[in-house]
Amino acid sequence: MQGAFIATFGIVISKILGMLYVVPFYSLIGDKGGALYGYAYNVYSIFLGISSAGIPLAISKIISEYNTLGYYDAKERAFQLGKKVLNLVGVICFILLMIFARVFAIIIIKDVKGGNTIEEVTFVIRMISTAILVVPVLSIYRGYLQGHKFIAPTSVSQILEQIVRVTIIIAGSFLSLKVFHLSLDTAVGIAVFSATVGAFVSYVYLLYVAKSNKSELEKKVLKVEEPKITNKEILQKIIYYAFPFIMIDVFKSLYNSVDVVMLVSVLVKGIGYSATDAEAIMSVISAWGLKINMIVISIATGITISLIPNITSSFVKEDMKEVHHKVNQALQMLLYLVVPMTVGLSILARPVWTCFYGPSKYGPSVYSLYVFVALATTLFTITITIVQLMKEYKQVFKSLLAGFLTNVILNIPLLYGFHKMGLPAYFGSTTSTILGYLVCAFMCLSFLKRKYQIHYEETFKKFISIVSAVLVMAIVLLVLRYFMPFTSDSRLISIITVFCYSVIGAVIYLTITTRNGLMQDIYGGNVFQIIWKKLRRV
Repeated sequence: MQGAFIATFGIVISKILGMLYVVPFYSLIGDKGGALYGYAYNVYSIFLGISSAGIPLAISKIISEYNTLGYYDAKERAFQLGKKVLNLVGVICFILLMIFARVFAIIIIKDVKGGNTIEEVTFVIRMISTAILVVPVLSIYRGYLQGHKFIAPTSVSQILEQIVRVTIIIAGSFLSLKVFHLSLDTAVGIAVFSATVGAFVSYVYLLYVAKSNKSELEKKVLKVEEPKITNKEILQKIIYYAFPFIMIDVFKSLYNSVDVVMLVSVLVKGIGYSATDAEAIMSVISAWGLKINMIVISIATGITISLIPNITSSFVKEDMKEVHHKVNQALQMLLYLVVPMTVGLSILARPVWTCFYGPSKYGPSVYSLYVFVALATTLFTITITIVQLMKEYKQVFKSLLAGFLTNVILNIPLLYGFHKMGLPAYFGSTTSTILGYLVCAFMCLSFLKRKYQIHYEETFKKFISIVSAVLVMAIVLLVLRYFMPFTSDSRLISIITVFCYSVIGAVIYLTITTRNGLMQDIYGGNVFQIIWKKLRRV
């Protein structure tokens, strides 16, 4: 419980820091800089997924397993082998990014003129590629310490990494643009290089922790005769544990990359947007809107953290009745919280956007639909995690591939389709992303029903009740707009507007769902008593 709290606290603090810095950062670099920032991070995240995603968990599991069994030699060899492998993979990925940075820039920009240039995109990709030299070995140390139940240092390292990164982003971009009057791509280059510095500082901290606790980390409590475990067997185990997480991370990055590669080119060359407008739209999808979506996505992260040990324990005991209950309860908890938040943020897109970034030509319009990507992402995350926990890796890959192909195939047709219907063309790109995530989630749910007889009739009934309550909430908020319209570009007035609408919407939704018994059904009949007791203790 203590470890889970510390880990969750570290994630929450990191997310908050990751959201707050965008307010001054956006005012410094604007839409064009945001698009450039998004281009670099989307390419980087694919290679980062290949080089390190899932490795901390794999190393943590192996270290914990061998340490518990008393296989101390195998434990240390697993750690050293993991370092060597990831260092090699990191160097290879770094070299590939440095060499092919211009190729990626050409794929992204193509021959579009008037926005960011191929040279500028190449520069920022090369700047961020340096992080791949540090992040993989950092992830190994996090996994090593977590495997020894050193949870607090790994959480501190995440917070430390984010603090350093945010400080460099804000200070670096401000000094380069406002003090030294350097170019925009230089400012963005410094901002993306902050990932390298933050990771290095975090790595040095964990290295210090590991050396300071060397005696405890190498303590031999059990005296057993170790079986002969070869390096090949250890490496196979690392790959076996890490591969599903790597696939999930890479495919999630590829979802965003589809928009990065296709959107600007189609909007400019096919539909007639200017390069400046197209990149402003892209910046919402690749950077700024994504940050606001973390409000919603963080809820799924919290539910997933509690879901993993619960479902795993029931599945290991082969208690499928309990697995059925926990899967449905997780889905119901997620839908109950995320659906009203998503709809509320969509309705409040303009004042919410103004709170974070100020007035914008395209921001509120793009984000009003893009926020539903957060809902689809949370469903995708929960369902793919459940299938993965049951070690159905083949189905994980099939679902990921089907969702990705859906996004790729529908992206351009939907862009033109929305344009033909007289709607903003960029809605097509967002819609294809949503459909891609939903296809993956639907395939996972169908598989669980088919193989493990997990049925969703009760969850579907509750979903209808949730939608009904949200519909009433939405109608009231839309009517309220006639009396309290979104006309001001003032941040202060927008904050007050968001607060008032949020309170009214929450009261309506909670009133309906408590009176019809929905909240009690999902969270338990004594949910209010538990909350009240907690508040009284505080």
